[in-house]
Amino acid sequence: MCSAVRIAVRGRVQGVGFRPFVFQLACKYQLNGTVQNNMDGVKIHLEGADESIQSFLSDLKNKAPRLSKINEILVEKAEFLNITEFTIIESERSGTSMLVIPIDSAVCDDCLTEMNDPDDFRYQYPFINCTQCGPRYTIIEELPYDRPYTSMKGFPMCEECRKEYEDPTNRRHHAQPIACPKCGPKVRLLLKDGQEVDSENPIKDSIKHLKEGKILAIKGIGGYHLCCDAQNEIAVTTLRNRKKRPLRPLAVMASSLSSVEDLGEIGRDERELLDSPESSIVILKKNKQYKLAKSVAPGMDTIGVMLPYTPLHHLLFTDPELAFLVMTSANPSGMPILYKDEEALQYLAGITDYYLVHNREILHPVDDSVVQINDGKLDFFRRSRGYVPDPFTTNKDVTGIVAFGGQQKTTFTIGRNEQIFVGPHIGDLENIETINHYQDELDHLLKWIDTPKSLAVIDAHPGYHIQKLVKEYDFTEVMEVQHHHAHMAACIDEHQICGKAYGIILDGTGYGLDGNIWGFEIYYGDASEFERMAHLHYTPLPGSEKCIREPWRNAAAMLIALHGEQGLDLAKAIFADKVLELEILKRMMERNLNIVYAGTCGRLFDAVSAICGVTKVSSYDGEAAIQLAELVDEAIIFEPYPFGLLEKEVLTIDFRSMLKEIALDVLAGKDVSVLSGRFHETVVQAIISTMKSLSEKYPNAKKDVVLSGGSIHNRYLRKRITAELRDRGFRVFAPENTPCNDGGLSYGQLVVAAAKRSANQCVLEYQQR
Repeated sequence: MCSAVRIAVRGRVQGVGFRPFVFQLACKYQLNGTVQNNMDGVKIHLEGADESIQSFLSDLKNKAPRLSKINEILVEKAEFLNITEFTIIESERSGTSMLVIPIDSAVCDDCLTEMNDPDDFRYQYPFINCTQCGPRYTIIEELPYDRPYTSMKGFPMCEECRKEYEDPTNRRHHAQPIACPKCGPKVRLLLKDGQEVDSENPIKDSIKHLKEGKILAIKGIGGYHLCCDAQNEIAVTTLRNRKKRPLRPLAVMASSLSSVEDLGEIGRDERELLDSPESSIVILKKNKQYKLAKSVAPGMDTIGVMLPYTPLHHLLFTDPELAFLVMTSANPSGMPILYKDEEALQYLAGITDYYLVHNREILHPVDDSVVQINDGKLDFFRRSRGYVPDPFTTNKDVTGIVAFGGQQKTTFTIGRNEQIFVGPHIGDLENIETINHYQDELDHLLKWIDTPKSLAVIDAHPGYHIQKLVKEYDFTEVMEVQHHHAHMAACIDEHQICGKAYGIILDGTGYGLDGNIWGFEIYYGDASEFERMAHLHYTPLPGSEKCIREPWRNAAAMLIALHGEQGLDLAKAIFADKVLELEILKRMMERNLNIVYAGTCGRLFDAVSAICGVTKVSSYDGEAAIQLAELVDEAIIFEPYPFGLLEKEVLTIDFRSMLKEIALDVLAGKDVSVLSGRFHETVVQAIISTMKSLSEKYPNAKKDVVLSGGSIHNRYLRKRITAELRDRGFRVFAPENTPCNDGGLSYGQLVVAAAKRSANQCVLEYQQR
């Protein structure tokens, strides 16, 4: 018996070879009809034998292309039109958007095989791609994703490319960036002044310059990188000096997985991440074979590594003498990623020796994503290229909610129906360039996602730029959300935790409800509300932001505030070159002059790092805490220092004894790595003791615990806190699909707003009965 059905497929189904896949399925089962992209996803009209239709639907669900992600398949009966063939028809651009915007993907093995084949007409072509790989989000101008609405519109296809593009059986059928040496983008090599080098093979010449120790600016999929030979100490030092980046670790691109094994400890999970279509930077523990220049990651026990993810990258590694390249974002400190040619020439003057550029315009820049495996789970430092703007699904209607994030590591998040779209990593909103970049990307995604602007969600900190920025948008309502509640809610939603849970939030900075700076918190609640159950004892930050940039100030202030004259003596002994400044700090504290009070894990780490002489002045955000954590052997469980729990209105963790003992141990010349390990374990045991006290006080509270905040990137803390809590019967969750740092803040803000809106609606409905 024959019949007809209409099928709507929603999810990541455009730009991933989905229509050719549908065409081939229809041919396989001898079905007729049409397939079409539209603003709702993919529409299919199918006619044929009932058994064949059922087989088609089974394969549609279970054998879809590797880059696709089906969220929903809707099937309904249709009028039988007696269609005599199956065709792919032109996209429909009208209607309400439900599209999932396609993401950029690392070059696939099939394309690499062709690129390395001398008999193939795309031999050594640096822009080879197909429906399973290549640029997507970064080249899109408008939706739906068709070539005339991308930055490839200026490259008319040649006859050979056109033939593949129109062939439904070819893997390049409707591959929008399809190109070849005849008709596609081309690379050029420029001198430092922007003048083009007369070169027959710009890539080969670039390899030569890299081997000579030169610095190159290389234009990729999502922006510019600065590049040099990672085994050449002089080249790496030169890059650091020119970029004014003295200590922050530099990311490295390795030629192959076997090369990565010469650098770091790589397990199955790390191997899969490195070799995935997302091709992130993966943080690895250095191994004994590590042989890069010392200046790549000075003082670090870890290294950030990625594999080549574009054809151009692969071509740079054709010389076996180049196995490792520094591949770091080219943006100046504090500025957004560079992706426009004219800006690169302006900002990189004096830094780079050559520019390797191409003429395919980048419309939407994205940084490389950065991940690690932490206690056996995925841990995002930065979720960007390869993941953005792929949506999450939730069990609430989040339509019309737009969350603006915070001040640092900023992202924004947009809700539509039960989809949550987290935008690309933007950075710190500290200058007009980054703010403009933020607005540009937000405006584009708001247009593409096509959701009403009903509710804006912002951080409660009154000094964040986002407080002013939101006023430029016409929202019906604006909601403020406490910083660490957003962190907690993001993890609750990701793991679909029902009811209330404890939230252990270890963070650097978050504006508290009492006007102080929070960041070492234990909450109990859910996405709609929370109660603060415990926190770290407050200490002063004289000079506020200056204490963050110069951790020795924070350390001295803690010692003086907690131990008076004895603390001042300890500070003078440890920071002997700062005696005059210490007296000034003391007077500022006595007069409460330019003082804010904080109880945060980040500032605690900064203080201990400075006391131990690890980092007294930070050259980049988080340096003091990162360098201190790098000293800890995760295989050892250390003896904790003494600490206290103060029974106040809210249980308060007191580390005054610990800080004094650490200071005395430093003055006694004890091993700093042991001191760091003992400090880490003290933080763990203080949290466990606090949770034990709360469990005894509230025996009926749920035993679910979420961990979040930037300090949960710390491998020792996450592993030990999780193990200790599980030993006591708690279920423990940490973010795996969004960053635990402020990169995940906007996601949590949206979740809080949705929960509060839902709760308010329930109350309204109850009152109307």
